[in-house]
Amino acid sequence: MSQELFNQLEQKVTATVEALELARLENEELRDENRTLKQEHEEWERRLNGLLQKFDEAAES
Repeated sequence: MSQELFNQLEQKVTATVEALELARLENEELRDENRTLKQEHEEWERRLNGLLQKFDEAAES
């Protein structure tokens, strides 16, 4: 393999490794964001169910 081809291959491998690392970092950030959003969703659902329960109790009275 000529030196030029080897250098091109090395550059492509390096670029691919960097792209994969960036993708891993972005994936981790998205997982964290998703986890936070799920927690917020659960909290809203809990609060909404509490309000609905109060409406039901008021309607029964």
